[in-house]
Order: sequence, then structure tokens, then C-alpha cells
Amino acid sequence: MSDWLIVIDVHVLLVRDGEVLLSKRRGAFGDGMWHLPAGKLEAGESVLEAVAREADEEVGVRIDVDDLRLVHTAHVQGDGVASRMGLFFEARAWSGEPVNREPEKCYEIGWFRWEALPESMIPYPLAGIHGYLAGVPFGVLGWNGVVS
Repeated sequence: MSDWLIVIDVHVLLVRDGEVLLSKRRGAFGDGMWHLPAGKLEAGESVLEAVAREADEEVGVRIDVDDLRLVHTAHVQGDGVASRMGLFFEARAWSGEPVNREPEKCYEIGWFRWEALPESMIPYPLAGIHGYLAGVPFGVLGWNGVVS
């Protein structure tokens, strides 16, 4: 048995009129910092199902899995024992207007222009956003200080 462990995170980019939806985290990790709607893959679900579930749970929008497009993957080494594989998906369509459905985990949500992203962003989702904007399909973050 291996000691190797990896957590799979899914992130969704809801983009409209040149803006991306972000949420301001509430709680222990990243309190007061901005992040994409995201979460961990749960046992027995596909990554596409996880993205759709997280979008509904966090911001109340419904996404058909056929409307998701993988735009970036990041292998992230953080402070914990496990490394993370972040899968970033663009939602090409969704139904509903985003609202903060998890006020115990999120202070607020907001739309931000690409050129005016908040300074207080968690580096992990920011790396995914930069990969998306640059059209780079894969990057690493935190491995011996490397960001690519």
C-alpha cells in the first residue's frame, strides 16, 4: 500500500460579458479571499457530475454536464500531506441566476472583469484562471516554488 494521496478538486468558471463569477470565502482556509465556485470530488461521482453539483450547491445554477469544457488542470502541492489535482471547467451555458447559497462558507459572490480580478485571491484558483486565459491546458503550483 502506498502513502501517496491526491485530492481531486473541481472548479467552475461561470463567464458572461467578459466577467467571471467569484466567491469570497468564509472560514478557516482563505477567509476573506476570493475563489472560484469549487469543491472536492465525492466517491461514486464523475468529475462532470461534481462540477454540476458544486455549482448548484454553492451558487444555485444548474449546469448540464454536456455544457462543461475542461480548460485547465493544475497539480498543486500545498501545506497538507496530500497533493491536489485541480480540474477547471468552463460552463458554456447554465440556468438560473447565481446567488450565495452557502452563507456559512461564503461572505458574498461577485462578477469581476478579467483585467480587474481582486487582489485578495487564493493562488490555486488564480493559477487556474491564468491557465484558462492563456489557453494552457496544464500547470503546476507549489512544487519547489514552481508556478507554471
